[in-house]
Amino acid sequence: MASITVPTIAGIGLAATGAAHFVAPDAFRSITEPAFPKDTRTWTYRNGASELVIGTAIAVPATRKVGLVALAGYVGFLGYRMATAR
Repeated sequence: MASITVPTIAGIGLAATGAAHFVAPDAFRSITEPAFPKDTRTWTYRNGASELVIGTAIAVPATRKVGLVALAGYVGFLGYRMATAR
């Protein structure tokens, strides 16, 4: 049996957080609204979908590198939105 690695656990965690955006979107409102004041709910779902896909990619060894590149782009995008929202 293969051991579970830290990147796999981190990917699963990110994917679970992404799924939570759909289950309890109001829990993410205070985080999402400053960067996405217009259509906050829509952006909550978009961010959730992004985190679900990126986390899944990171959790799977065959797609981990692509997932990490996507994560870097996603973090950059969120940072840009936070910086320009102020």
